[in-house]
Amino acid sequence: MAKMAASLVESGDDAFRKIFKLYKRRNPPPDFCDVIDFSKGLPSDKIVPAILDPSAVSDVEAARVGLQSVRDWRAFSLQGYPGFIFISNPFLLGSQPFWVRQCLKTYTQKPNVCNLDMHMSPSDTQDIWGKSVHSLSSSHSGKRETKTLLDRLRWVTLGYHYNWNTKMYSANHYTPFPADLHLLSFQITAACGFQGFNAEAGILNYYRFDSSLGIHVDESELDHSRPLLSFSFGQSAIFLLGGLCRQDPPIAMYMHSGDVMVMSGQSRLLYHAVPRIISAPQGCTALEMEGCSLASPQQGRSVVEPVSEKDWAVCSRYIQSSRVNVTVRQVLGPGQSFPDTPSAHQRTDAGQTVGYHDRAADGESENRKRSSSCDSVDTAET
Repeated sequence: MAKMAASLVESGDDAFRKIFKLYKRRNPPPDFCDVIDFSKGLPSDKIVPAILDPSAVSDVEAARVGLQSVRDWRAFSLQGYPGFIFISNPFLLGSQPFWVRQCLKTYTQKPNVCNLDMHMSPSDTQDIWGKSVHSLSSSHSGKRETKTLLDRLRWVTLGYHYNWNTKMYSANHYTPFPADLHLLSFQITAACGFQGFNAEAGILNYYRFDSSLGIHVDESELDHSRPLLSFSFGQSAIFLLGGLCRQDPPIAMYMHSGDVMVMSGQSRLLYHAVPRIISAPQGCTALEMEGCSLASPQQGRSVVEPVSEKDWAVCSRYIQSSRVNVTVRQVLGPGQSFPDTPSAHQRTDAGQTVGYHDRAADGESENRKRSSSCDSVDTAET
């Protein structure tokens, strides 16, 4: 990445944007040789083992949410990025299907909010899963003539619902945060040294192979001292992690199914983006092979449950061409509350942070007119 970055930033312009466009390019495709792949564990002067706290999460508690013993996690940090932790698939074999099903079937239910609510009636988006099951579970191959609601899904918000127009959260737009996802986030953060993490807001992004996530910083939360978590399921992605300004060239890494990222400390407010979704390498995700089986010694107390064959048929069909990303945040610090008169304070780059629109953008000039929707998915190619 160093050689590539050096060749792109000599002019002193927006280094992040140049590398973003490079990895997004389709013809000719970019060279991925500089992309870090944590799943391979290759030695690098950039990669160092992350220090975890196995005593913070017992093996029983980890297994409840489908995680391996913390002692077995393969966690890494990056030189020059203090507070950034990458955990290479810490999930137990057989537990990822549960979380995929939650993202597609459970978290899409009302009262949670999704992009389809912007132009459809509540009754039409009441049961996204139920209205999509028949088409997604059909055995015939090939491209479906009509897109299901799941196919058209781009984002879902949980807890404090992020307002894409004001780029803020508010006390009066809140629904209960899912208890299972809260517990998963609590265990991950505890193992990383953050005690008492309170998951208050979540954004789920649903990517297709032509999707990307624009350059942005997550700073709408009122408390930046708490970490940001990111979970990846399904197909793989190229993730770019930059610096505090866009002139800092980003480093590129793969995110495979099951991978978890924690952004905290000085890395909490770094620019980042996803320029490209790519096919998961063979053997990198065992989702297809895992099926519905789940062996848990704590069946009575386990949050993770076996997925029925009927449900998995739908989930498996969906993730063959899709990636689901879940970001979890703590919005308020201890004793903190929303101001009476909120003011927008998110750093934005209207020209570069690409927001999701249902219709494709008409060129880069159109993208520059968009508001910079933090963590929204854009399916347009620019």
